[in-house]
Amino acid sequence: QVQLVESGGGLVQPGGSLRLSCAATGGDIKDYDMAWYRRAPGKQRELIAIRRRSFSHAYAEAVKGRFIATRDNANNMAYLQMNDLKAEDTATYYCNTDPPGILAPNWGQGTQVTVSS
Repeated sequence: QVQLVESGGGLVQPGGSLRLSCAATGGDIKDYDMAWYRRAPGKQRELIAIRRRSFSHAYAEAVKGRFIATRDNANNMAYLQMNDLKAEDTATYYCNTDPPGILAPNWGQGTQVTVSS
């Protein structure tokens, strides 16, 4: 069974940067569009970034110009570089396919990002 394991979150000051990682264990991501989602407190999970198998990418307006999604098919890894972080970026971040659930049957635990001074 394929599992998605996110890491790299933490506490960062406004304007800071973080790089999130996602490992797809037991699976091969090369045939899938990989995406990043986040769930902020009291809100629904939302799609924020996609790095397609074609290597094209797309972003939600809230993160466009600040976040960059990349992927390493050889190692079954996905990454999210987050720059110029804002308080409103505070959330739990998850990776999955787009649409979700077609590679791994379950969501990972996510990684918490807290932006605060």
